[in-house]
Amino acid sequence: MSTYAFIFARGNSKGLPGKNIKLLGGKPLLAHSICVAQQVPGIDKIFVSTDSAEIAAVAEAFQATVIMRPDELATDTASEWLAWRHAIETLQAQGDSFDVFVSLPATSPLRNVGDVQQCMASLDEQSDVVVTVTPASRSPYFNMVVRDEEGASQLVCSGSQVSRRQDAPVVYDMTTVAYVARPEFIMSNERIFSGRVKSVVIPRERAVDIDDIYDFKLAEMFLESKDTVHVGK
Repeated sequence: MSTYAFIFARGNSKGLPGKNIKLLGGKPLLAHSICVAQQVPGIDKIFVSTDSAEIAAVAEAFQATVIMRPDELATDTASEWLAWRHAIETLQAQGDSFDVFVSLPATSPLRNVGDVQQCMASLDEQSDVVVTVTPASRSPYFNMVVRDEEGASQLVCSGSQVSRRQDAPVVYDMTTVAYVARPEFIMSNERIFSGRVKSVVIPRERAVDIDDIYDFKLAEMFLESKDTVHVGK
């Protein structure tokens, strides 16, 4: 089977302007995803979908193929699912078909090759999509609330009788480490949870999702810590 990796990186990020080409550990954020994809056995081609000429230049410098995305698919309100479809449609129009779609968002630079391999291996006949998750720090059964305009609050799972966190069901946060699906599922459905979803658990230190400068600083800290351990060995 042919497997293509895609990195979706728009140029007008509001949370951290220019984040997709901001240097992290000496190379652009975007390049971390490209470099991991290049090391994963079974990934045949790597594409970067973007609306930005600057991002496109960085992608090409790291040997990824660029798919230019229309401006209307690169706004704050645009669904990334539609950007996924656009990338698939662009390749299909060129006569380039493939079997497995892998999205490796630029905002998760701390993933490793093994994480991606595990996600790819988890896509089977009983699943349509594989996502990544990490243990949540809070639970809707115990210490997550909803509130109204007057401040009246109640548990998200308001019928829960859990009195200790240890007794609550284990819950997870979705991460952006990787998404794996078949192109035909993406083209015939409207969202991830339209299908049968499997998840792969990623340790929190590799699941940082960069949205703002605080996330970026956290990623820098984990990256520096990993480099220090490697040097120490």
